[in-house]
Amino acid sequence: MSGNGRGPEQPRHELRVNPIACQAHGMCIELLPELITPDPWGYPLIAPGPVPDELLGLARRAVNSCPTLALMLTRSPDPAEAPPG
Repeated sequence: MSGNGRGPEQPRHELRVNPIACQAHGMCIELLPELITPDPWGYPLIAPGPVPDELLGLARRAVNSCPTLALMLTRSPDPAEAPPG
């Protein structure tokens, strides 16, 4: 088990925004202010790194609430658990 408390089979979840699709409605900022803040024009700035487990449900809610489908929750293996090379 890695130091982040996840087992080796559990993926990391990260938020991403498609800047072309985003129209700055601000739903994600309202629903997940712990990880998403507005830039000066109201577009979302996503905190770097994986989504903490305790915020994963809120992250999914923010993704599902995006009116332009610009917010995505991606899964990738934990780099600490990846095989070398």
